[in-house]
Amino acid sequence: MTLLAFILVALIAIEHIYILVLEMFLWTTPRGRKAFGLKPEQAETTKVMAANQGLYNGFLAAGLIWSLFHPDPGVAFDLKLFFLGCVLVAGLYGGFTASRKILAIQALPAAIALIAVILAS
Repeated sequence: MTLLAFILVALIAIEHIYILVLEMFLWTTPRGRKAFGLKPEQAETTKVMAANQGLYNGFLAAGLIWSLFHPDPGVAFDLKLFFLGCVLVAGLYGGFTASRKILAIQALPAAIALIAVILAS
């Protein structure tokens, strides 16, 4: 279970690095617009806001990566709980306010990883 929890946390971190790239660097490109269902003019007018969101996703990824390699197991556990909890709350909020697909893309994986981390402890 410990290996599974590690892998799930790592996957969530990778997902948030990908979201960072989409929001900070690819927002106005066809790939970025497709990912978020935006028209070119929408993407252009919201690119600064999106870059800010991307930065926050990067902080979530950094915290999750930190939790995977922290030398103190107790601190690492607390970091995992905190950052997965942040991802879960962000996913729930986004799922109920922006797009239901965020529930499946962000909230559900975070909830599964959170359960795996708790069961592995």
